[in-house]
Amino acid sequence: MCNLYRMTKSKDEVAKWFDAIETLGGANFADEIYPGYPGLVVAGGEVRQMTWGFPLVMKGKNGQPLKPKPVNNARTDKLDSFFWRYSFEERRCLIPVSAWAEAQGPKGAKTRTWMSLPDQSLFAVAGVWRESDEFGLCYSMVMTDSAGSASADIHSRMPVLLSQADYDGWLSGSPDEAKALCTAWKGDITIDATDESWTRGKVSQASLF
Repeated sequence: MCNLYRMTKSKDEVAKWFDAIETLGGANFADEIYPGYPGLVVAGGEVRQMTWGFPLVMKGKNGQPLKPKPVNNARTDKLDSFFWRYSFEERRCLIPVSAWAEAQGPKGAKTRTWMSLPDQSLFAVAGVWRESDEFGLCYSMVMTDSAGSASADIHSRMPVLLSQADYDGWLSGSPDEAKALCTAWKGDITIDATDESWTRGKVSQASLF
């Protein structure tokens, strides 16, 4: 799953890259995006700021409501489930990404391995979005089996990466057409294994449905 990614472009650069309208004004977001924090998406022809993760309502042992958990990854094989179905059918988006990270190494000493596309400082990941009472506008990243991709040795799943030719198919195609795009990336992937601690910053545990 993906619990951390980078997006190092400005909102104006994102708008130009995806031929979208930028109406965010003074929106504030970081270069590294963590579950439960704001990121940029392209939806409805606009660059929009949303929270990364659909809220999962949690309750304590006594039935007391707990802080909702951000479900920031949506498994391709679960897109027909109640949790995702209506967003997948009606509200798909593009998530601008510069690189995504996975944890590698022994427990307690995991480090960050970053993956990106060669010679591309920005690319699109398939996403779904909705409006929620808990987080307001929110989005989740669609994940697929990584078998056959260059990232398969790093993690068994990877984000659904979209070529420019597939943007319209993801955004406005039928559910069957969109689901057909949810395959592992067959092109080259740049892998950067670092000594950065995985727990540096605000990386948190997040759900994948």
